[in-house]
Amino acid sequence: MTRFGDFQTLCSQVPSYTWCNLFYRQLQTNDPTVLTGLSQSAASAPVGVNPECGIPKVNTNGSLGNIANIIACGLSFFVIGALIYFTGRRKAAVGRIELRIFFVLYLLTLPFQLITSGSLLTQGSTALVALTAIQAGLVATLFWALLANAIVATQIVEDGTLSSIVPFSVLSVAFFIATTYISLDVGFTFTHVLGTSNPPQSINSIPLFVLTSIWPGVAALIYFGLMMYIVLGILNEIRPVWYYVIAGILFVLSQLDYFLLSKIICRVRNA
Repeated sequence: MTRFGDFQTLCSQVPSYTWCNLFYRQLQTNDPTVLTGLSQSAASAPVGVNPECGIPKVNTNGSLGNIANIIACGLSFFVIGALIYFTGRRKAAVGRIELRIFFVLYLLTLPFQLITSGSLLTQGSTALVALTAIQAGLVATLFWALLANAIVATQIVEDGTLSSIVPFSVLSVAFFIATTYISLDVGFTFTHVLGTSNPPQSINSIPLFVLTSIWPGVAALIYFGLMMYIVLGILNEIRPVWYYVIAGILFVLSQLDYFLLSKIICRVRNA
């Protein structure tokens, strides 16, 4: 029976689910007999733990790795770079500095996403686990930065000042350190409190699940609610609402595509 915090279903049914890199190393160390099928050989194993469908490591039987992910990350790098540049030019914009920090954080996640989900490194390797842990820390921090931008937009504190930047930065560092440490503990099993799954095949970690799956969704939902309040309740504007609604719909559709359609696409690709 699936428990809260279990990654078993995600790691077997969602192709290239990044956080599974941590559990592969954990199983490789504590109970390698659990690794079967596509995951049995670390030299060619795709991202995931015993995935039903996966992209083999690059140069395995002609595999190019997760080429779609690589291209998407490469294009996103230039798009986000442009957003950072244009955001800096808008001198009168509310939360300009905080928004640039958010974009910079997103930019930093892209090379990690490219490597950790691209089937470029050997599963179970120290480098892959460390990079995945850092990416988890950046993702948790990114969604705090998203929520912080909504809080700054309410003008509770004056944007760009120490009263805004200091708590923004302190909590960003706290999210990054906490999530990165928990992720490293899951991969390298420093402790049996946060790290090792019990039993091993359950590949369970409630703290990691909360910080990488629950927290991003909660932060995005609160951000959406706060921005709706600001636009409708304070500014009395209608047109910006549609931008947020469209963005929200696209965000939900992208998640549905990732979690529900990616397996179908993977099977068709490998057929």
